Amino acid sequence: MSRGPSAKIIALCAALVLGSAATVAASTGGSAAPGGSSGTSGSSGSSALGGTTGATGAISATVLAKLDKTMTKAMKSVGSHSSAYVIDLSTGETLFDDDGLVPRYPASVEKLYTLSTALARFGPSGTLQTSVYGVGTLEAGGVWDGNLYLRGGGDPTFGSSGYIKENYSVGTSVAALAAQLVAATGITRVDGSIVGDESYFDSLRGDPASGYLPDPELVGELSALSFDRGDSGKQGSPPAHAAHELALALRALKVTVTEHSVAGTTPSGARLLTSIASPPMSTLAALTATPSDNLFAEMILKGLGARFGTGGTTAAGAAVVLHFLAGLSITPQIVDGSGLSRSDLTSPVQVVTLLRDLSPGGVSALAGVGDALRAALPVDGETGTLVARMIGTPAQGNCIAKTGTLSDASDLAGWCDGRFAFALLMNYVDVTKAQKAQDKIVEALAALDPPASHGSFQQR
Repeated sequence: MSRGPSAKIIALCAALVLGSAATVAASTGGSAAPGGSSGTSGSSGSSALGGTTGATGAISATVLAKLDKTMTKAMKSVGSHSSAYVIDLSTGETLFDDDGLVPRYPASVEKLYTLSTALARFGPSGTLQTSVYGVGTLEAGGVWDGNLYLRGGGDPTFGSSGYIKENYSVGTSVAALAAQLVAATGITRVDGSIVGDESYFDSLRGDPASGYLPDPELVGELSALSFDRGDSGKQGSPPAHAAHELALALRALKVTVTEHSVAGTTPSGARLLTSIASPPMSTLAALTATPSDNLFAEMILKGLGARFGTGGTTAAGAAVVLHFLAGLSITPQIVDGSGLSRSDLTSPVQVVTLLRDLSPGGVSALAGVGDALRAALPVDGETGTLVARMIGTPAQGNCIAKTGTLSDASDLAGWCDGRFAFALLMNYVDVTKAQKAQDKIVEALAALDPPASHGSFQQR
């Protein structure tokens, strides 16, 4: 699975008028559900909200009827356990509603909730810190008499330079941390151990879907001090292995470390010697969303719990996400950060409400969050999990979305042409058939109002 950051950053540049409900939401910090969906089975057609038409102009009844026919046919092919909701952001109009209020498994569409919360709470430029503390004294000649403590802060990119280059292109290397430590202290010898401290998070290695045991779907193990995706090495645990790798990096700089590396907890009163920052949250969001990286999503969720909630646990992180979404009148059921759990439930209307509020003209305080989230998402036919889909269609390069896949679920949610927001949640389906239905719907949206006609969707 590719884990590099998005190669194409998509920006929505036109001012979009979202109708009276969104205007109220922007002024209050809350959000009403878009479109006034009835949630009835089958396509309900479009219903105007009384919003203004916008620069792109209203879509004719004939075109809307054709669109409805295309979408209805696509949804019929995936059965009764699927839902869809589509709105025109420029008018506030519901273009399509098929059971839009019915909760479904979001799969990795869940990451839209995790990442929007992280971008809002940490800020797009916010970082996660990996720190070195010391207990002891620095003697003559740069000899540190005592232990050094490597304390993790939940940076999912922390690891070796080679691993980072191969998998992410950007990240926090142990070599850089070692060099920074030597430069800050002048240490030439450590008469003691390097102790790896993962206490910022709990020590559960998996997610709810695996009963918190190591989960192969994470492609790694969770730890606040995760080195190369939580590798335990010969040391037997992620924190002990990370400490061992720091010792090796120091030795490469001609610093002697006399004792074996172990896992432990930083004592109170330990002195901060140096700290290194992760890539900014906007980059971490791209590293998560573009390839749909489950481990990154779960690490970020625990980071939310540690920084803004009751502790570095999955449940605490989920509570932070739910609190953020409740401020937008969005109330899904969330138990993890990646969407792997089948206890996660949300509706297309809830997802589209988030997308609308993060759009230009939505909730003004979240404008930067929306910009960063759109830049993080895969681009149809070009990047990430959408690189092989909708190639050669009007959607290629013009629509961005988060995919979601379980063994019997396939979902897609995002923006098209800078004008439309959509959420397609398909459960108990053949994944390949569901993806074909999704592609037909998104391609029809892209063809409806090509960006060349109004210039609202730019590629940079």
